Amino acid sequence: MPIIERVLVANRGEIALRIMRTVRRMGLSSVAVFSDTDASAPAVRFADTAVRIGPNAAKDSYLKVDAILAAAKKTGADAIHPGFGFLSENPDFAQAVIDAGLVFIGPTPKAIRAMGLKREAKALVGKRGVPLLPGFDGGDQSTAVLKAKALEIGLPVIFKPSAGGGGKGMKIARAADELDACIESGRREAQSAFGDPTLIIEKYLERPRHLEVQLLGDTHGNLVHLFERECSLQRRHQKVVEETPSPALTPALREQLCQAALEVGRAVDYTNAGTVEFIMDEAGRFSFSEMNTRLQVEHRVTEQVTGLDLVEQQIRVARGERLAFSQGDVKQRGHAVQVRLYAEDPANQFLPSIGPVLDFWTPPFGGLTVDAGIESGGAVSPHYDPMIAKLIVHAETREQSFATLARSLDNSSVLGLTTNKGFLARLLRHPAVVSGALSTSLIAEQMERLAEPVEVERDRLAAVAATLFSFAARREHDDFLPTVTTGFRNNRFRDQRHEWKRGADELTVSYRDLGSDSFFVTVGESKGHWRIASRCAPCLDLEDPDGVVHRLRVVVDGDTAHVHTPRGDVVLREVPSFPSAGDEAIKGGFIAPMPGKVVKVNVKDGDTVKRGQALLVLEAMKMEQTTTSPDDGVVKQVLVREGDQVTAGQVLIVMEA
Repeated sequence: MPIIERVLVANRGEIALRIMRTVRRMGLSSVAVFSDTDASAPAVRFADTAVRIGPNAAKDSYLKVDAILAAAKKTGADAIHPGFGFLSENPDFAQAVIDAGLVFIGPTPKAIRAMGLKREAKALVGKRGVPLLPGFDGGDQSTAVLKAKALEIGLPVIFKPSAGGGGKGMKIARAADELDACIESGRREAQSAFGDPTLIIEKYLERPRHLEVQLLGDTHGNLVHLFERECSLQRRHQKVVEETPSPALTPALREQLCQAALEVGRAVDYTNAGTVEFIMDEAGRFSFSEMNTRLQVEHRVTEQVTGLDLVEQQIRVARGERLAFSQGDVKQRGHAVQVRLYAEDPANQFLPSIGPVLDFWTPPFGGLTVDAGIESGGAVSPHYDPMIAKLIVHAETREQSFATLARSLDNSSVLGLTTNKGFLARLLRHPAVVSGALSTSLIAEQMERLAEPVEVERDRLAAVAATLFSFAARREHDDFLPTVTTGFRNNRFRDQRHEWKRGADELTVSYRDLGSDSFFVTVGESKGHWRIASRCAPCLDLEDPDGVVHRLRVVVDGDTAHVHTPRGDVVLREVPSFPSAGDEAIKGGFIAPMPGKVVKVNVKDGDTVKRGQALLVLEAMKMEQTTTSPDDGVVKQVLVREGDQVTAGQVLIVMEA
């Protein structure tokens, strides 16, 4: 049996840290690898040993097989766990690990290769009688053939990268005139994400459910399922909420689904942990979608209901051990639900956001598990996936788990950049979600209802909190004339004022220091006495005129105040006393919403464009964003070229006024 004493984790962020915790609990030692960006990341500090493997770009660090194998040799690691993403489903990497005399904690290279290309995988499982969606997975990748096959299958269809998953590169065509753009964009994203532009085509179901089954197999011929996960709540074809058990399955349908998944695993003599994904229509008919030959982001919910540590099981299987349980021993206990907390803007097509994390805190609620890859003082980089953390709740019932997770999100603080935290809390409370009427299109169809509501009182509370927090902080550091209060003015009858902007709205807070942390405050039409009940940055307990104490978190960064309230986070920007001429945004300019690469420019100087016409395509974090014209007009100047790297806020195209 292979000996495993030191495990190198060939990954980063929350999954690297999650794996290392199990490694340590098992009495083994861990090795982290890191890029320059991640040099001080929590996972790197947690590991027993850490090795730098390259600069920031993944292709120069986490995707460099030679660098990872060299790190294993330097540190005496005898096994490598790939986590998910990066090299986790690369059969050549798995083989290279084995050839180097190390243990690969995952399936065999043969199984990875068989399931890694969707085209071959579908042919393989189809022979086992597993249901398949109508589609095309032929070798001819010419645009003409792909268009013809799409029309033959019948619109709508979805184009998927053959070499990978995770929602990247998927494009839906509902009309014939969308086919060229879908094929072109899908190829680019597939090449960028997986190094292979090959596409397959499937019939697209408008409101399907996404179900998957967790498999676990040893090297002695034992293969079991650990039941299903419901992953239907998605945006951009990527999961944001996962749960188990699925509210859609009867015991009989669950058994059918799990048996189909076992057939898929048996087709390749599967070992270690893997997931078989299915699409199910409204009539309960399911079809094979793909198999992920790795640990999944959502594996935690399976662990919660089965009581099994999947990483521990992976290591035991890799050591050659038999599974210590049979299928009949695995039971579902209670209900578990997970959300993926992303640095992204739901109000702006879920575009990723980057920048510093000024405050990260989650409440110590019962049943809540948090897997985080960052901490206060860290940052979200443009070089990697923008997921910040996973929040998981296990409870006796589905209703209880969803309610607890929504409250956990309400009370969690992630300040410094835009996240989907509030969106997730609203999603968990949506009537269709609560009732279990899920589909992969629910989020897209309900975006208007899921939008952040206008909260006037919350914003006023945040403005008062930011103002008094700033006042108290200034007073703490006032060394000049200690007997004179902060904000002293000759006219003692005139209140101090602080003006903030919340988006386009202005909030003015007037206040008078009454001593003993008490203030007379005017904000909007409201006037009354407020008191700082407690302050220990970033925590602030603030008592309002009605005697209610609000527990808040406040971080002031330059001219910007970030305030966490249980009713949502608020970003306030201080209105300068003397605005400069450069503060006005460039009129008629299209601005980069995030750092990225210009992959296509569709217009040139002097072109006449129509409303909705694509102007250019920007890629960041392996995701494409198309800039379209909001009105008819004329292009005055194109300021970028294909291949240019741009920064957030950079002007890309100027239109005639």
